[in-house]
Amino acid sequence: MGEVKIKAGIIGGAGYTGGETIRLLLNHPLVEISFIHSRSNAGKKIHAIHRDLLGESELTFTDKLEQADVLFLCLGHGESKKFLEENPISAITNIIDLSQDFRLDGNFSDRSFVYGLPELNKQNITQAKSIANPGCFATAIQLGLLPLANAGLLSEVYTTGITGSTGAGQKLQDTTHFTWRANNISAYKTLVHQHLGEIKKSLTQLQQHFSAPINFIPWRGDFPRGIFVSSVISTDLTLKQIQNLFADYYAQHPFTVVSDDTIDLKQVVNTNKCIIGIEKDGNKVVIHTAIDNLLKGASGQAVQNMNLMFGFNETTGLKLKSIVF
Repeated sequence: MGEVKIKAGIIGGAGYTGGETIRLLLNHPLVEISFIHSRSNAGKKIHAIHRDLLGESELTFTDKLEQADVLFLCLGHGESKKFLEENPISAITNIIDLSQDFRLDGNFSDRSFVYGLPELNKQNITQAKSIANPGCFATAIQLGLLPLANAGLLSEVYTTGITGSTGAGQKLQDTTHFTWRANNISAYKTLVHQHLGEIKKSLTQLQQHFSAPINFIPWRGDFPRGIFVSSVISTDLTLKQIQNLFADYYAQHPFTVVSDDTIDLKQVVNTNKCIIGIEKDGNKVVIHTAIDNLLKGASGQAVQNMNLMFGFNETTGLKLKSIVF
């Protein structure tokens, strides 16, 4: 007999993160998709919206809720809390929320959401019933800083990151239109990005008295997916000492890899990896991190959290190949 599969439901299945979650779960050996919810697309085949899934599945969007062992909330910010208020979910159903609704305040009704960054909270995730999936920029920045915070070495941080257009969601906006994005880069939400709150909360979890500024400048890139972040801090440690610090911290975390060479965004696009590169000159160290914003920054990390919640191998269904060329 084959292994028993868990049943998964997806709320908000028509967007980018919903589509990525569908793709991952269709190919997950221990999951059966119970239903895919979308009020605006109810009755349509999923491949009518996610056209690459033609020939992969004949599942249909529905506006009804069905039984599931785990619900993925692939909704816009503010929509997950509203959905749960309008649709009380059984306490026996696990929830993984991909919005920012429960990242800072994880208390909702009788549920307590655990912040779902496995490289920080793996043990708590294995015991959780509700997960607040981290933000994409937050994931990339934190993975470049957690080992330093764990060693009590963080001081003021200067960080710049560039993200692909899928990070803005599927709804067309002036700044996501091809004619605006192509051959263009621009800064936005300078020093006030919404992910700063969850980043600071995580870092103080490891370095309790860290209160220095995190000066973050996000950029919009002229490519569809991926995030590349460079963070600068001051330290007197040697480059080798810093590399060893990172290697030790991530030794038990299969998706975060420290490179001895320079890193590239294409190494991680279409994977659940975070690749880290480190450079140092004088007392300044630069931590480069690269992730796919829709996978390690969203749906891939959500499935990674699901694996941990249900006692599966952490990498199950997530051994993905990068799009190198």
